Amino acid sequence: MKKFFILLLMIGVVTALAACSPNTSDTQGDEGEELTIEKQGSFSAGGVVVETPGTYESQKFDNWKPYPEGQTYHGDHASVFYQIPEKARDFPMVFLHGAGQSARTWQTTPDGRDGFQNIFLKRGFSTYLIDQPRRGQAGRSTVESQITPVADEQMWFEIWRMGRWPEYSKNVQFPQDEKSLEQFFQWMTPDTGSFDANLVSDATAKVFDESGKGILVTHSQGGLPGWMAAAQTDKVAAVASYEPGNYLFPENEVPESLPSRTGALQGISVPMDEFKKLTEIPIVIYFGDYIPEANEISDDLGAENWRVRLELGRQFVETVNKYGGDATLVELPKIGVHGNTHFMFAEQNNVELADLLSDWMKEKGLDKRGQ
Repeated sequence: MKKFFILLLMIGVVTALAACSPNTSDTQGDEGEELTIEKQGSFSAGGVVVETPGTYESQKFDNWKPYPEGQTYHGDHASVFYQIPEKARDFPMVFLHGAGQSARTWQTTPDGRDGFQNIFLKRGFSTYLIDQPRRGQAGRSTVESQITPVADEQMWFEIWRMGRWPEYSKNVQFPQDEKSLEQFFQWMTPDTGSFDANLVSDATAKVFDESGKGILVTHSQGGLPGWMAAAQTDKVAAVASYEPGNYLFPENEVPESLPSRTGALQGISVPMDEFKKLTEIPIVIYFGDYIPEANEISDDLGAENWRVRLELGRQFVETVNKYGGDATLVELPKIGVHGNTHFMFAEQNNVELADLLSDWMKEKGLDKRGQ
């Protein structure tokens, strides 16, 4: 009987501790945490339909010929895969990848752990992963293109600040085993037509017609069409951007071109009424490590390429806030997070990066349920 009462006492203590302990499921994203999906599927968004003049004649086997007269061609749309967890939060998260990438960017990490898709699903957010027009599963382009297999992976290794081939950057968060690097290179996928920011932004805005008002998360090349989509639809509640490639500025307020050894960079001019749409939503931008200060021209390919993009990002944030906006630029080394490359959200500390984004979304009231 004495042992029975001791057992009851222990159970009571454990239960009390559990009741008093904070709910950490919103910020842990543990690999072993269970995940229940209520609904999932895929759809296309945006795009155009090309119609060929003439009349289509029904084909018979004995006179079949693949002529285009009177037929249609659907192309330049985005492909979207979505998952909705049980008891989903009010705002879904829509993810747009960068250059040479597809939705796979967000699905996993080079070493096979949870990517942002699963991390945020486990935190209760519906996720929508975009393959932008003319890329990945959205490869049906309306313009001709020649895909040439050029060996260039070591160049991208350096541009994305993983190191100077074959050496990795000091204390880098990218996993350094051979298998992870091979998996990472296999993420890359070609354009089936030229990149068109207007096409991508239009398709991205239309994704929100399906998802409902939500949070847009962009990376690199996806940054510019992400800003454009946010200025195009009022269904973008916020934007989180990882090292965007370029930015929008009001007419007559575009900063002077920033010279760089990898090519001069200048912002994109838009009418003031479009730009002010960006001042109506919270914005956060993240930049990783191994980037010199604005005036420190570098002979390192990656450092030089992102030095000017970081500097233009600072000017973008300053301009947004000047007009009453709520924009923040986070330089990870300056808050004590070191070793991250251009693909920070897929590196060994990606849960820490997800925690930063979760904290920001909570601060902005973007993580509510049942509003």
